Amino acid sequence: MNDLEVNIRIVVADDHGIVRMGLVQTIKRLRPSAQISEVEDYRSLYKLILEKELDLVIMDVNMPNGSVQDAIDYIKIHQPKLKILVFSSQDEEIYAIRYLKMGADGYLSKQSSPAVIEAALTSMLKTGRYTSDLVKESVFSKSFAGSSKASPFEALSDRELQIAGKLAEGLPIKEISTQLNLHASTVSTYKVRLFEKLNIRSVPDLMEIFRLYS
Repeated sequence: MNDLEVNIRIVVADDHGIVRMGLVQTIKRLRPSAQISEVEDYRSLYKLILEKELDLVIMDVNMPNGSVQDAIDYIKIHQPKLKILVFSSQDEEIYAIRYLKMGADGYLSKQSSPAVIEAALTSMLKTGRYTSDLVKESVFSKSFAGSSKASPFEALSDRELQIAGKLAEGLPIKEISTQLNLHASTVSTYKVRLFEKLNIRSVPDLMEIFRLYS
């Protein structure tokens, strides 16, 4: 993507209007001439991808009507040059590398300062990639630590990890099922499965693992 391109086409995908508004305002400060679209779920994102050529998608992971992995795969098939910046409130040290391995070009935490958000957007527009110093340091440290300190979360599937994160936030199964558009019984099944993989018996145990590996 050329930094000098005048009409950069960006889509902000998030199911929270206040988040979209803040991102749009930031983008307009950085690129006043940018063409910005907004969507609030994966289905709308897929529709837009078929209708319009885009340069950058800034995408939350917990949106209705789809999953982040399906969205990344869909983008790679229909617009392989489209750059993907995952914008999430999930723990950066646990989730960032996973989403990058899925095919995202960058990961930005929603807890980032305005200055970091602007730096991330600038990097994506200039180079098509972004990782924070925290993630770079984590990758560097793990490369020397070897597999002996591998995170237990590596054993979980993407959906199991997604549900584990919400359980660790203290959300009840009914709320998780609503957010992820899954049956409560399905969420319960995932909970049992991830507890078995992590060899734990309770949500407090799960919270402790998140504390130790974040």
